[in-house]
Amino acid sequence: MNLHVKYFFVSVFLMGLLVVSCKKEEGIGGTSTIKGKVVVREYNANFTELTEQYYATDEDVFIVYGDDPVYGDKTSTGFDGTYEFNYLREGNYTVYGYSKDSANYPTKHMIPVKVNVSISGKKKTVEAKDIVILK
Repeated sequence: MNLHVKYFFVSVFLMGLLVVSCKKEEGIGGTSTIKGKVVVREYNANFTELTEQYYATDEDVFIVYGDDPVYGDKTSTGFDGTYEFNYLREGNYTVYGYSKDSANYPTKHMIPVKVNVSISGKKKTVEAKDIVILK
């Protein structure tokens, strides 16, 4: 095989690797935003009667980038229950907060309440479904 042909194939191979390795995954570095609200539902001790419902203030909200096994960032809700994650790339995300477990109410276990969100473009603002937690 001629030397020029070998260089050509090596160049094409390296350019292919470069294109594959440049795929942007979910996470920080984009121009999009996910925003939403956290709603608190307060029940009596055995979760049989709803006593109050309101937007959560200063509640932690977490975001998972793609299928990562751990959260990538966290924020807290404002006075009106809103949260926001900025500078995100296109892709799939999970946002969640922690709630009391009504199925095992005598225990103090907290469970994640998850909402899946997809961003399908640049400079998008995506409104997530409410995260409803129990207290």
